[in-house]
Amino acid sequence: MDFGTDFKPYTVQPQKIEGRSFEMIDEEIGDHSFTVEQYPIVQRVIHASADFELGRSLLFHRDAIQSGIHAVRSGKKVVADVQMVQVGINKPRMEKFGCDVNVYISDQDVMEEAKRLNTTRAIVSMRKAIKEADGGIFAIGNAPTALLELIGLIKKGEAKPGLIIGMPVGFVSAAESKEELAKLDVPFITNVGRKGGSTVTVAALNAISILAEKV
Repeated sequence: MDFGTDFKPYTVQPQKIEGRSFEMIDEEIGDHSFTVEQYPIVQRVIHASADFELGRSLLFHRDAIQSGIHAVRSGKKVVADVQMVQVGINKPRMEKFGCDVNVYISDQDVMEEAKRLNTTRAIVSMRKAIKEADGGIFAIGNAPTALLELIGLIKKGEAKPGLIIGMPVGFVSAAESKEELAKLDVPFITNVGRKGGSTVTVAALNAISILAEKV
């Protein structure tokens, strides 16, 4: 294929592009302390962001990978904080295991309750989600207030997620919410600092679902 440029791409075949991308990640990441089961998640996060600093900053609860795989294979619900996370999740793979992907932030009752309480829809959406997603996976990539609310509900004994992928991006409370998550003794995947976002949260969850497919 001729793009009409001096630069000629390595290949235009999707599988070869992805394969070469992962080879480059392996070549460039350098020394790291991630385990064999954690590293595929790190690879996918770097692949989605081209950000090695973000990838190296990932933190894993000791049970995160196995708990995530178990939740997927058990057909547990997935709760996303925003539609951007929901859209990016590989739905055919999740549906194979019977996992529904849910997002409540735009539900009418959530919007009305948030307005009544003068608080964020993200907070109210987590209060709704915990009633329907016991043992499920919470994927939070945008709203620090959602993550903080979920943490508070866990501390009160009102929420028992199977896995939290908490990597909200931003300046206000983003880094702090992840610091609080890392203090919990519940299965989590998070990162250090302000970086994060829907894209890398999706990448981590899709990596978990890929591992769940393997025998």
